[in-house]
Amino acid sequence: MILYNSLTRTKDEFKTYEPGKVKMYTCGPTVYHFAHIGNLRTYIMEDVLEKYFRYSGYDVKRVMNITDVGHLSSDADTGEDKMLKGAKREHKTVMEIAKYYTDAFFEDCKKLNIKIPDVIEPATACIDDFIKVISGLIDKGYAYLAGGNVYFDTSKLKNYYIFNNFDEENLEVGVRDGVEADSNKKNKNDFVLWFTKSKFEDQALKWDSPWGVGYPGWHIECSCISMKHLGDRIDIHCGGIDNAFPHHTNEVAQSQAYLGHEWCPQWFHVHHLNTNSGKMSKSKGEFLTVSLLESKGYDPLAYRFFCLQSHYRKSLVFSYENLDNASGAFKKLIAKIALLKNEGAVDTEKFAEYKTKFVEALDNDLNTSLAVTAVYDVLKADTNDVTKKALIEDFDRVLSLDLTRPRKKENDQPVADVELASYIEEQIKLRAEAKKSKKYAEADRIRSELSEKGITLIDTPQGTKYTLDLTYEKDRRN
Repeated sequence: MILYNSLTRTKDEFKTYEPGKVKMYTCGPTVYHFAHIGNLRTYIMEDVLEKYFRYSGYDVKRVMNITDVGHLSSDADTGEDKMLKGAKREHKTVMEIAKYYTDAFFEDCKKLNIKIPDVIEPATACIDDFIKVISGLIDKGYAYLAGGNVYFDTSKLKNYYIFNNFDEENLEVGVRDGVEADSNKKNKNDFVLWFTKSKFEDQALKWDSPWGVGYPGWHIECSCISMKHLGDRIDIHCGGIDNAFPHHTNEVAQSQAYLGHEWCPQWFHVHHLNTNSGKMSKSKGEFLTVSLLESKGYDPLAYRFFCLQSHYRKSLVFSYENLDNASGAFKKLIAKIALLKNEGAVDTEKFAEYKTKFVEALDNDLNTSLAVTAVYDVLKADTNDVTKKALIEDFDRVLSLDLTRPRKKENDQPVADVELASYIEEQIKLRAEAKKSKKYAEADRIRSELSEKGITLIDTPQGTKYTLDLTYEKDRRN
């Protein structure tokens, strides 16, 4: 398998330290809000990569962090903690926010057929690990104390800027929210490993440490969680391209300084999902989530299909017109596959021939567009339906589009009867009044009570909508 390596900036043959085994680390979400579909594009492509490793016979162990503390609103290690920002916005504690949006993230993953990683570790569970590694970096001369904080000293490295060809002056403005002057730093690109002093005093989560009561910086968590679960060498690290600098750059710096050897030789970065006005974010334009797409009538797997039609190293432009085109093509593809008959026996020669085409597509830098084309080639192939269906089921082990799963007709969706519909609308009204009165616990109680009855609320710019679980409705009628 050939993969583009962000570290070498070349396509390299994928190799592992231990034959047949892949140690894979992927950066997880900062759980202060819903994931937008731009975030989820990265997780979809990482999911395809992991599943293709498994499809190819590798024994994969994939680890992902949950950032529930320490991710500041600026990558210059300044600004408000995103978790605290979310807590203030919703009048909840930081841990309540973390729990709610962690659950929401994995619910989105379920809708998109994204496999849950083998290990999921929240940052708040690893404080002792952070302290151990930071202490080691101080002992080795790679970190220093200043103004109550612990900083990593980037001047001790021969090559700090490993993911790009920019020089130091260009990178002065290389962080997403700008570089603010910090008089404690020896060098402008030094970064904080542990805070006891910051520009805001209302940080909700703090712990004792050798340097005083404080909390970890963002960058240290991924290094420590990776070491904790995958050891001192990993095979591949994944994430969005916007994390290459400074987050992944800082991960490499602190990990290799602490370990004293190469840490991760292969880096897999997924490029942005853009809108016509630029990179998608939570603060610009319509907040595009999986639930919003559902409320507009889109199948979440149509969005997955939309992502697979483009290469992960190319920016993808989202518009409803583009999604409509992908959704229409996806429905037609499903309809064609549904017509395949279960008659005859699998033609092993044809199966091998078309499987080779699929493998060649994904072996070539995970070319999912050509892998999807391989599905269409199968449908046009001169072979029987059983062979076609067997091939499509085999390919779907990686694509995860539920290509052969029976689907309900569009007009066969569960609908509440008049009595139930009236009850749901009344609960939605009461929840809205509770939120307006800032009685957020009551609003959450109403949502939870409805969820237990198989009724899922979806908040949209047009108001609150709901979906009804068919199993619950059938049981209720009986």
